[in-house]
Amino acid sequence: MKILVLNGPNLNMLGIREPEIYGNKTYEDLCDLINAYAKEKRIAVDIFQSNHEGDLVDEIQDAYSEYNGIVINPAAYTHTSVALLDALKAVGIPAVEVHISDVSKREDYRQISFVREYCFETVSGLGFQGYLKAIDLLLERQNDCNN
Repeated sequence: MKILVLNGPNLNMLGIREPEIYGNKTYEDLCDLINAYAKEKRIAVDIFQSNHEGDLVDEIQDAYSEYNGIVINPAAYTHTSVALLDALKAVGIPAVEVHISDVSKREDYRQISFVREYCFETVSGLGFQGYLKAIDLLLERQNDCNN
């Protein structure tokens, strides 16, 4: 199994940006956690972060025929990007949407998610552990498809 983990704008600022919401751990800490978990699960994982919508679209398109699953935290693009939704639909790779904070308890505009229309599951409010849950969901889906 090969999974692409995509992170949108400002996630590179973890540890600095609003620690009361996102915690004190850094983006490097997040990547280390994901890589260690992937090693434990014996799966391949690539992690990509960009503050630019087009770069994220390019990564999704490049994932076609290369990955079995996508974990995506579109960050602010969650609420604005039909382009990310269309890219996910185009490649047809199973995807899980992740949010570090519990967006259901935040501002009204954060209640809208364009990518949720495509993703088969959303994990929200579990902090960094949400990424690991998303990986597990993709593994379960892969196992279900193989049985």
